Amino acid sequence: MPWGQMTEPSAQLQLLDVQRLTKQFGALKACDQIDLTIGTGEIHALLGENGAGKSTLVKMLFGSLQPLDGQIIWKGRKVRMSSPAFARKLGIGMVFQHFSLFDSLTAAENIALSLDAGLSLNEVAKKAAQVGETYGLPVDTDALVGDLSVGERQRIEIIRCLLQEPELIILDEPTSVLTPQEADKLFVTLNRLKSEGKSILYISHRLEEVKQLCDRATVLRHGKVVSHCIPAEETAASLARMMVGEDVALVERPKAAAQAKNPEQLLEIAGLSQPPRGPFSTALRDVSLKVAAGEVVGIAGVAGNGQGEFFEAVSGEMRQYKASIIRIRGQEAGLAGISQRRMLGAAFVPEERLGHGAAPELPLTDNLFLSRYRTDAKVFLKGGFLKILSQSALSSAAKRINAMMDVRKNAENPVAGALSGGNLQKFIIGRELDRNPAVMIVNQPTWGVDAGAAMRIRQALVDLSRQGSAVLVISQDLDELFEICDRIAVMHHGQLSEAMPREIVTAEKIGLMMGGAV
Repeated sequence: MPWGQMTEPSAQLQLLDVQRLTKQFGALKACDQIDLTIGTGEIHALLGENGAGKSTLVKMLFGSLQPLDGQIIWKGRKVRMSSPAFARKLGIGMVFQHFSLFDSLTAAENIALSLDAGLSLNEVAKKAAQVGETYGLPVDTDALVGDLSVGERQRIEIIRCLLQEPELIILDEPTSVLTPQEADKLFVTLNRLKSEGKSILYISHRLEEVKQLCDRATVLRHGKVVSHCIPAEETAASLARMMVGEDVALVERPKAAAQAKNPEQLLEIAGLSQPPRGPFSTALRDVSLKVAAGEVVGIAGVAGNGQGEFFEAVSGEMRQYKASIIRIRGQEAGLAGISQRRMLGAAFVPEERLGHGAAPELPLTDNLFLSRYRTDAKVFLKGGFLKILSQSALSSAAKRINAMMDVRKNAENPVAGALSGGNLQKFIIGRELDRNPAVMIVNQPTWGVDAGAAMRIRQALVDLSRQGSAVLVISQDLDELFEICDRIAVMHHGQLSEAMPREIVTAEKIGLMMGGAV
């Protein structure tokens, strides 16, 4: 049967019926005879560890990948998804975990690219604003995407999908960059779509929200279906056990050494002010913060309130006008670039994995070298005047990182873009932890990461701090901040609150501060 054609409908009608769908990459079966059904007006969860086959499955459903075997039945008709364009024509929309937006274009221009020709840009902007208002997804259609936060980009992706009027919406980690308040608004949107007869295939590692939102769930492990269940009848722990195959441990958080008298301040920020770098970015206003040896300090905030600009300033991507504004291990670093700050003992993990944290088309060893060629030149560069890159040293370091963080991959040294989002995140964080940095600054450490991997990352950050390092975590996941942090500050409109001890601050107060009510 030619690609993109359908057979006559079968007697039994389901919106989507997946039967024995299989996809293989070399010797690895990413999906092994997957069975899945989705009914009309259903929110169906797809659960599994990073690398379990979820992304491969939904890419086949959306026509981005072609299966080796099995069949897809849409509204009772057997179909072959030849392309995303054919899937959209059928009525399937998808919001990917890694955004597919052009930074140099406005929100409206990005949305227009995915719609049929015939609408003017003004008409597209008007429709996008109306959909955003209707479904609680406010967006500035004139804003350049490159100036927007990850959370704001997520809204554009969802609005773009909704404007295509799909009958099935595939959402890959939609709340991973949203605050709890934003996630609650999204749930209202999804339940409204469900009441309108739309169906949703929902991929998430936040198991409490799966219990709250989803009607049924299919659980994958190592490319195979291991369970079908009703999430409301399960606990978060039992869902995690299905995904991982064993109980997921809790993060152990010993008492912070920073609670001792006069701890050494390894990161000091004093009066950091910075004008907006673009018409839609956020200015930083007199930001001051100290992070001591032995503690984890968290920064909460709604997306777009200056967290990205703050990370750029502290990491050295944006330098300050005065050296004393930032001190690392007592050394003035405000005028220093990224490599110079790394040489002082700092490590940085940005929120965006592909393109910012890693070059997607380069293998893991090359990505490792790009971030450490200055700090580890003696290890990775051999010889006299003419240095030679030591592939064996790079390979050994990459293997050590992969083992430490349990990075799962389908080749010995794959390109970064071939890893699932969670496994790439584990590699990037492991790449920095492997240096035993004195100061670690991480932006959204467990964005789109499964429960087991999130626990591993969080425990690694706590362990690093308890070994005497200063750890600064920027996160929109309040549960994460309360789990690993010793003190928590809130960023709102480019201003940072005082960092408050975790033991005396409440999630309610943090939420109010994030919204500017306190």
